[in-house]
Formats: sequence, C-alpha cells, structure tokens
Amino acid sequence: MTIDQRIARLHGDMTEWRRDIHAHPELGFEETRTAGIVAEKLESFGLEVHRGVGRTGVVGVLRAGKGSSSVGLRADMDALPIHEANDFPYRSRNAGRMHACGHDGHTSMLLGAAKALAAARDFDGTVNFIFQPAEEGLGGARAMIEDGLFERFPCEAVFGMHNRPSLPVGWFAVRAGPMMAAGGFFDITIHGKGAHGARPEVGVDPVIVAAHVATALQTIVSRNVAPVDTAVVSVTRIHGGDAYNVIPQSATLAGTVRAFSRPVMETIESSLRRIAAGVAEGFGAKAEVKLDWKFAPTVNDPKEAEFAAGVCAALVGAERVQRDPPLIMASEDFSFMLEQVPGCYLNIGNDSGETSCEVHNPGYDFNDAALPFGAALFVRLVETRLRAAVPA
Repeated sequence: MTIDQRIARLHGDMTEWRRDIHAHPELGFEETRTAGIVAEKLESFGLEVHRGVGRTGVVGVLRAGKGSSSVGLRADMDALPIHEANDFPYRSRNAGRMHACGHDGHTSMLLGAAKALAAARDFDGTVNFIFQPAEEGLGGARAMIEDGLFERFPCEAVFGMHNRPSLPVGWFAVRAGPMMAAGGFFDITIHGKGAHGARPEVGVDPVIVAAHVATALQTIVSRNVAPVDTAVVSVTRIHGGDAYNVIPQSATLAGTVRAFSRPVMETIESSLRRIAAGVAEGFGAKAEVKLDWKFAPTVNDPKEAEFAAGVCAALVGAERVQRDPPLIMASEDFSFMLEQVPGCYLNIGNDSGETSCEVHNPGYDFNDAALPFGAALFVRLVETRLRAAVPA
C-alpha cells in the first residue's frame, strides 16, 4: 500500500490548506472565503474556473488530450453551527461555527487531486472539479443543479467521498445501490380551543391531541412500510402551552423521517398527513402538516460502484476495501447529483485512534493522515476512467 509520490509530496500542502479552512469555518451559502481560496488555487494549477455556481459553489475544469469523455469529482465546503471544543492552534476562529463533519478535509483532498492531475495530465478527456456549498441541509446540491451544473459541465459519471471515523485510515467502504437514507423534517401544528385548565370540557386540548398523534405516528413504519424496507419516523420535539392553568390554543410536534427509496418516502408522507389529520379530527381539532424532504436517498449506480471499488482495491489492496457495508441512516446532499448522473459515493477511513470521535461532535477533527489516500483515489478514478490514448 504505497501512495504515488506525486500525491505524497502534496501531503504537507493539503494539511496546510485543510487546517486553514478548519480555522475559518463558514456556514452554508456563506462560504465566500473558502470558495475564494478554492478558486484561486485552481486557477494557480492552470484550471478553467467558474465561481458562483449555485450561489457560492466553484467548478474547476481540466482538459487533456482530445477525448470527449468526462468525469465529475465533488467535495463539500460548508461547516456546522457548533461551538468547537478543541484547543489546538487551528481551532475555529469563528464562534459557534465548526468543521465538525470533515468538509475541510474533503475540500483539501480534491484540491490535492486537482493539482496532481493538472501537473501530469495523464488522461484523455475532461474532469469537472465540483466544490459544493451548503451540504448540511440547506440544499447546496440542488442549487448547483438548478444553476445548470450538469448542462454547463457535462459528466458521464460523478464521484464523491465522505470520511468515516470508525474506519481505519487507508481503508475504503463502497456499497452498490442504496447507501444512505433520504432525510426530511416535519412540523405538525394542532389547532384546538383554549380554555382554563380547570375546565377542559369547554375547550379542545391540543396537548392531548399532540400526544396521541405522536403515538400514532409510530405505526407508520410498523404498519405502513413493508417489513423488508428500512425507515425511521422520530418525533423529537413537542411543545404546547406556557402556563400551569391554561389549556393552550395550539400545540406543535416536530421530528425527522428517513427512508431509502422514493416509494417509501411517498408512503411515509401520505401516512403522516393522513394520521395527523385523522387523529386530530377525532378529538375535534385540526392538524396542519409541513414536511420538507431535505435529502434524497443516496443511491449508487451498481456499475459505477463496482468501478470505484475496483479502483480502491488497486490503490490500497482488496482486503482494505469493505464491500457492501451496512446501510447508513444519515443523509447526504450528494444524493441529488446521483439522481441526475450515474456515479458513486463512498467512505474513506478517518480513524485517529484514541482521539477519534464521530462527526457532528464538538471534539471532532479530520485526520490529516487520510488526505493522501483521498487525493490519490480521486486521481486514480480519473486516470483509470479517462485512460490516455496510447500512441500507435
């Protein structure tokens, strides 16, 4: 398991870039500094650069040879609204904002790959380097798509990766078909009739209705979704009233839903609306339901997943590639790109031993030891897929 020397030599640069981005985290659609750094570096590597794609996104285009084939490589740039608990020198300088999901590492790996590919140009075709904003539930992928991403920068296949702290550095995990769940957030407002807490008979108590709705929603997965499918409906918040002796006029429930296919998503949504309305009506109340699907299911094209797994195996050895790992209930914005173009999203090992912790944690930090492996895989994907023509 030896990393190509041209990538190994970039390890220090990628680490420096990553830590600078980590120290200056920006939330979704606010990544002006990060996008500026990305664009400037891509230009310095000799790429054609397009700024402001999907508001704060950046696309770098690199061409070599005369081939018409094209590949897209994607990384996310945004941070999370978390106050960092680490105390190392490059900790977040922006209070309440933190790269707690490793997007700083993803961006740096793709920059490293761009620099290496631009220097060698050992491929035949076009590579589109897609630096996406607002992955964390704000719709950055859809914004880029609506801005003509794949019309302006056609891709025959698109690839991305996400770090996994529980996977050793130098390992990859690839799954064909559904990989990560669709994710949505719902809000249900129960409209009742306020009254004195000592005279409930003259009102319609929305708190009681909300409690029954919360219980009834648990039948969606157990009685509406097929047992062979995987789904989650979780009520995570209930609020109603502000006083001990007042039955409020309304109460609210909120939560999240997850599924691995569009049909199951539709079943969940129709069931949620029907159950909330029916339970409320049974108590003489009304239910107002809002459901926002933030993420589509992340579904890898089987052919592209097999291709990516093979490239991973060639890079680190077949024994360090997990095939068909467990489904992931978390969601990913790259899913919308995979609905437009066949491709593969995979996991790269990021375990840092005793100091390792899961993403979205205030103590998280991307493991810089993983940077060369991610950059090398991006390079191998391109050079294998767009193999340069051999002179006759």
